Amino acid sequence: MSFDFAVILAKLPQILSGLGVTILIWIAGTLAAAVLGFVIATLRRFGGRPVDVLLQLPIEVLRGTPFLVQIFLLYFGGPYIGLRLDPWVAGLLGISIYGAAYYAEIFRAGYQSVPPGHVEAAECVGLTRNQIITAILLPEMALLVMPPSINMAVILLKETALLSLITVPEMTMTVQAIGSQQYAFVEALVILALVYWALVELANWLGRLAERNLSKLSA
Repeated sequence: MSFDFAVILAKLPQILSGLGVTILIWIAGTLAAAVLGFVIATLRRFGGRPVDVLLQLPIEVLRGTPFLVQIFLLYFGGPYIGLRLDPWVAGLLGISIYGAAYYAEIFRAGYQSVPPGHVEAAECVGLTRNQIITAILLPEMALLVMPPSINMAVILLKETALLSLITVPEMTMTVQAIGSQQYAFVEALVILALVYWALVELANWLGRLAERNLSKLSA
């Protein structure tokens, strides 16, 4: 047996197409997860004890079960309750919901890191809840939540590989299919690992860049 990358790279247009799908789902899913997580954390912070308890349960369930199980239940179990989703939609929705549970905890910890006296002082001068969030809480917690937020984005990037199991035509499914067609399984896996490694390094670099710029603005 010979080790030859050329048999895989000959299908470069297909690989790039799968890569585009991976990046699209990752970026859209991460943004949706961060926004939804922020909304959940805000509701838990300001919605009172009943809302906090009500939202805690689904978060614990999502954080306590594997993403693979969740995506299978969403895609294959959905039809049992009348929910039939396209693989693309199921993949994007799955990434968004799974990530939102973790982002909700990240932002909740960020809220808790702000000294209560700062919020109390803002309330004393008559600031509204929205003004307190935008003028006090967000700026103070932005730097603190940045590192775990970047780490979560990287985790979601790697989780996109599981979407191949519900036939989303992302990079993993595309490269593995090419490897099977060309009988180049090892080459396919090596290329897949290298591309994901490059994407993770790029995501980390962009995160560090954003963190440095945010530090300068806060200085």
